[in-house]
Amino acid sequence: MNTRKVLSGVAVIMCAAAIGCGAASEDSPGAATGGEGGKGLVGKPAPDFTVAAVVNGKGKVSLGSLQGKVVLLDFWGTFCEPCKKSFPKLQDLYTKYGDSGLRVLGVSEDEADDKDKIPEFASNYGAKFTLGWDRDKNVARSYKPETMPSSFLIDKSGVVRFAHVGYHDGEEVEIEKEIKQLLGQ
Repeated sequence: MNTRKVLSGVAVIMCAAAIGCGAASEDSPGAATGGEGGKGLVGKPAPDFTVAAVVNGKGKVSLGSLQGKVVLLDFWGTFCEPCKKSFPKLQDLYTKYGDSGLRVLGVSEDEADDKDKIPEFASNYGAKFTLGWDRDKNVARSYKPETMPSSFLIDKSGVVRFAHVGYHDGEEVEIEKEIKQLLGQ
């Protein structure tokens, strides 16, 4: 087998893995209003789902149970380095706007072998918002997050209004503006 082809294949796999965990450039736009993948949900009703609540919840949590609230739905994984940076920012937003009607719901895309790492990750990165686990990846199939993390801001009537792909330093400023808009502040 040609060594150059093997090394080239390895490089492609490594690049795909990096992109799959939020390795977008810092200059990439965070918000999206259309296009492929999960961004195509902007302006459409958010697909409802129910997942097992692993942290800061009991039993199961459903998106439908949050109707009437602004929801920041975040797809993430314990394997995701950018998620380590985004979680404290999500917690800050939840702390600041939770009393005004914001709910943050993190949906883990971890495999079954890593499910037990979710509570430790939440503790290490300050998450006091509800974290659920997408065991069969059905929620991810509905939302089609392009990378980890990917976040969707859902209005009080259940419509996806904003989508953010990856984590970008300072992006929380834009997300905060969007939250305030959806809360009517």
